[in-house]
Amino acid sequence: MKDRKLLNIELGRVSPEEYRTLPESGITVVLDNIRSAHNVGSAFRSSDSFKVDKVVLCGICATPPSALIHKSALGAEDSVPWVHYDNTMDAVNDLKKEGYTVVSVEQTVNSRKLNEFTPETSGKYALVFGNEVEGVAQEVVDASDFSLEIPQWGTKHSLNVSVSIGIILWHLKSKLGSPVPDRQS
Repeated sequence: MKDRKLLNIELGRVSPEEYRTLPESGITVVLDNIRSAHNVGSAFRSSDSFKVDKVVLCGICATPPSALIHKSALGAEDSVPWVHYDNTMDAVNDLKKEGYTVVSVEQTVNSRKLNEFTPETSGKYALVFGNEVEGVAQEVVDASDFSLEIPQWGTKHSLNVSVSIGIILWHLKSKLGSPVPDRQS
């Protein structure tokens, strides 16, 4: 028998209302001054896919409602809770008060390699992703509990922020032992 693509009704999708009733993952995505509304939309879409608890938009990030965000998010901006802060440091300080381990996804002198990182199952992680040109602001890196780096082999050593978000979230969810959801038969 040949393989066939699944129909949308076979994917086991939940509604935005059902999404909010699912157990918390302990993962929050923080966007530090992301310039592109399309990248913000992609962040929402990946966050929905991996059941992130919330997205924290900081500084110049576009916020919903936005046609440009919606074009990439495909409605995920309606399922994933979000909040906006004018300043990323205010968000980081609040997340630390809420018990999050703040992790800058950035190449630093002491960054941990993603393939060598196993999150603690009882931990809460706020993952900070930086601006498309400047990365995570140095003051945010300084305030973070540690930095996490995606090892790269090519000449650029730079990934689009939306790609980085997908890689990091997949790694955390797989290492946390999150069960893969069943699909409808």
